[in-house]
Amino acid sequence: MTGRQVAKRRTDDAIDRIRELIVTGELAPGSKLPREPELASQLGISRSSMREAITALTHAQVLDVRRGDGMYVTDLAPDRLFEGIGLAVELTPDRALPQILEVRRLLEPPTAALAATMITEEQLAGLRGCLERMRLAETAEELVEHDADFHDRIARATGNLALASILHGLSAPTVRLRAWRAQLRADIRDATVEQHAAILDALERRNPALAQASALMHVAYSEDGLLRAVDQAPLSDQRESGPEPDRI
Repeated sequence: MTGRQVAKRRTDDAIDRIRELIVTGELAPGSKLPREPELASQLGISRSSMREAITALTHAQVLDVRRGDGMYVTDLAPDRLFEGIGLAVELTPDRALPQILEVRRLLEPPTAALAATMITEEQLAGLRGCLERMRLAETAEELVEHDADFHDRIARATGNLALASILHGLSAPTVRLRAWRAQLRADIRDATVEQHAAILDALERRNPALAQASALMHVAYSEDGLLRAVDQAPLSDQRESGPEPDRI
C-alpha cells in the first residue's frame, strides 16, 4: 500500500468516526465540536487525518467551520446534504447522460402526481406566473431559467425537501443543452410551454394520474431532444464554444 493510500484510509477512518458520533446522537445537529486537537486526541486520530476529514465533511455540508468560533454540525437538512448532487452530475461525462435522464424519468412523473395531492392555491399561482414568464421569454436562457423554476416549484410542492433537492441536482447537466436546443429550433418554446401548461392543468385539477402522465410525456420529449443535442453538440464542446444567445 502506497503512502497516499495509507493517508486516504486514515482520513476515511476519521470521517467514519465523526459520522458515527453524529449518527449515534453524540453530536446532534447544530452542536459544537471540540477543538480540532482535542477531537483528534479523543478519537485517537492524527491531526493531519482529522484536518482532512473536517475538510471533506465541510464540503459535504455535514460540518460548518466558523472562523474564530469553531466547528459545528450543520442542521443536516436533506436539501443541504443533497446540494452536492448537482456538482457531481455536472462532472458526469456525456456518455453517462442517458443514465441521468433515466433517473429523472423515474422520479419526475411520480413527483408531479404527489404534488397534485398536496399543492396549495398559492403554489399554483406561482406556477401560473412561471408559465407566463416562459411564454414571454425572449432568449433561450430566459426560457431555460423559468423552465427549471417550474419544475423546482412542483418538487417543492410535495413537501419533500430531499426529493426536491435531488431533482434540482439532476437537472444540472441538461440546462446548457436545453438552451442550445432552444436556440437551434424556434418551435421548442411553443412545445415546451404547451407541455408545461398540460402539467399545470393536471395540478389544478388535483388529478395525480393526469399529472403523472403529463409529466411523463414532457420528460420523454425532453429526453429525446437532449440526447439528440448530445449527438450534435457534445457537452464538453458546448462548454468551450457554445453558440451565442439568440432571440427566440
